[in-house]
Formats: sequence, structure tokens, C-alpha cells
Amino acid sequence: MNVIQTPIEGLLIFEPRVFRDDRGYFMESYNKQVIESKSGVTIPFVQDNQALSIKNVLRGLHYQNLPSPQAKFIRVLKGCIWDVVVDIRKNSKTYKHWYGIELSAENKLQFLIPHGFAHGYSVLSDTAEVFYKCDNYYNKATEGGIFYADPELGIDWKVNLEHAIISEKDKNQPLFQNAVNSFE
Repeated sequence: MNVIQTPIEGLLIFEPRVFRDDRGYFMESYNKQVIESKSGVTIPFVQDNQALSIKNVLRGLHYQNLPSPQAKFIRVLKGCIWDVVVDIRKNSKTYKHWYGIELSAENKLQFLIPHGFAHGYSVLSDTAEVFYKCDNYYNKATEGGIFYADPELGIDWKVNLEHAIISEKDKNQPLFQNAVNSFE
């Protein structure tokens, strides 16, 4: 498994080895020992989530505050998404910076998002099935969010926002400057 550093400290991309033949392919999508030895990251995952969405769905930006933040290890089982994170760690050199990456069933890239990041994605294909591991359980009391179209962030979602399919909850998230954020 190849580990790719991003411009934002802590955000890592994992490129698994894919073994293809005339029957199809095989890949090891998660191996705790390999991830720890190649990246130095030790994350005890406790929950798996899976979502199916149609084209132009935009989900995010979501996070969980302290004391129950969630790190995520994301991959796409079917289709293609534009995955976006925003650094919400107040003492980070890249505070308020966003990073986006195309994750797809075809490229098989996986994205490790540590604590201190808001996360969201838009669906670029007709449908997309997204799978991710979390290191903490969902806790409604600590959930946070940021308005996806906050002009201060200037995120390019790779979809026309006039045609995006967005939940009422996400349409009503606060701007970055007003979001409750416990990450130093």
C-alpha cells in the first residue's frame, strides 16, 4: 500500500495494491499493521458507515466536536465522488484551508481524515456508494457543521450548486466563523 502525503498535515491518501487478472481483481483495502508501519498512524476504528447517493448529491460539511471527535477512513465502492475536507484545527498552519480529492471505484484511493477536519462530498457519477470507517461512535450531542457554500472557504464542489441535491440540515449549517468548533 502506497501512502501519499497531502499539502495539509495529517491528511493522507492510501493507494492499495490491486492484483488484476482475467477473473477480476483482489486488493487488501485495510490492514492495520501495514497502515501503521507505512504512515505511523494508529487509529482504532469502531464503526463502519456506508451511503448510497445519486448524482449531484452534496453531503457536508460535517464533524464531531470534542470529547467525541471522529477520524474517518473513506473509500468508494461504486461510482465517483469529490471528497472535501476543511482544516478546523485553530492552531494549524492550514486552518481554514480545504483539500479535495476524487475518490472512485476505479482509482480505489482511500482517504484518511484525522480529528479536526470538517468533511463532505459531492457525487460526480450517476450513483456512488461510499464506505468509511470511524474511530468513534456517532454522537448527536457533539456534531458540528459548516455551510457548504461559505464564501470565506470558496470550495469548488465540482458540481453545479444550483442543481445540487442538499439536505435541509446542510442548507442551514452556520458559516465557518459562526460554527461551534472545539479543536485547538
